[in-house]
Amino acid sequence: MIRRWRSPLELGLATREAYGRTLAELGEENPRIVVLDADLSKSTYTALFGKKFKDRFFDVGIAEANMCSIAAGLAAGGFIPFASSFASFLMCKGYEQLRICCAYMGFNVNFVGSHGGISLGEDGPSQESIEDVALACALPGFTVAVPADEVATAALVRAAAEHYGPVYLRVGRPRAAKIYGPGERFSFGRAKTLSAGSDVTVIANGLMLALACQAAEQAERRGLDVRVIDCHTAKPLDEATIEMAAAETGAIVVAEEHLSRPGLGSLVAQTVARRHPVPMEFVGVEDTFAESGTPEEILRAYGLTTEHILGAIDRVLGRKATGVALAGR
Repeated sequence: MIRRWRSPLELGLATREAYGRTLAELGEENPRIVVLDADLSKSTYTALFGKKFKDRFFDVGIAEANMCSIAAGLAAGGFIPFASSFASFLMCKGYEQLRICCAYMGFNVNFVGSHGGISLGEDGPSQESIEDVALACALPGFTVAVPADEVATAALVRAAAEHYGPVYLRVGRPRAAKIYGPGERFSFGRAKTLSAGSDVTVIANGLMLALACQAAEQAERRGLDVRVIDCHTAKPLDEATIEMAAAETGAIVVAEEHLSRPGLGSLVAQTVARRHPVPMEFVGVEDTFAESGTPEEILRAYGLTTEHILGAIDRVLGRKATGVALAGR
């Protein structure tokens, strides 16, 4: 098995911190970049930009809908806005403005949802975003990405600054495992194949990618050859890489810190059904809100662990062996 990650994985920066640091660097490079926040700049790390560029930083207060409209206006004026809040607040409170002011108009504006998923833990269900990726993907013209570590985050933030059109990036609260080395290149819509396994493919993004890598190593000790793909861009999806994985491994598991229906799993399943049907399994949040607790407690309670990915691998391989191509759970 050819691996593109170092084992054991060590913790690096939280992706939200990598976002804030990269944003401050971009501010030095491009005077058209402006930043907006909704009274959470210390948590989203946009405060790093605000300290350096006070005249290009706007804290709109607890008003995500207004922030989205203001960002659209700045984009219409030729600026490159990055607007940030917690993912749940940004997408749920600002959706009408994201839809009409940004998606419908096709403006060049970037939105970053921090504290994505359920791994922020103790803040509870009102702040845990389980639907933000699906909501963003439903906006016509939006590019949607979920980076897994600090290197991927920095590269995708820079890609967003260079891309023309609306973008949504999800970043997380906990420190993220280091998967990529410095200088790794990323492009929207181009997935990364981290290991070239032949028995089964695990597709993941965000926090779940590190768990997918750990699951692949444990499965290897049992004689399995697992392909791991970082589908960091949920939209546009890298359908060619997914089709190749389906054809070459014959079974797919999708792991995400998000509702499985709808989410990355649903998007991958559409591609697989259309281009090369194979058995599939899904590791994600089921049709429920999560409760409060430590990140470790929450992830285990809702089935987002290495063990749950291994269980999904066993189930999908069992169906592959019997020729059953229907998705099961």
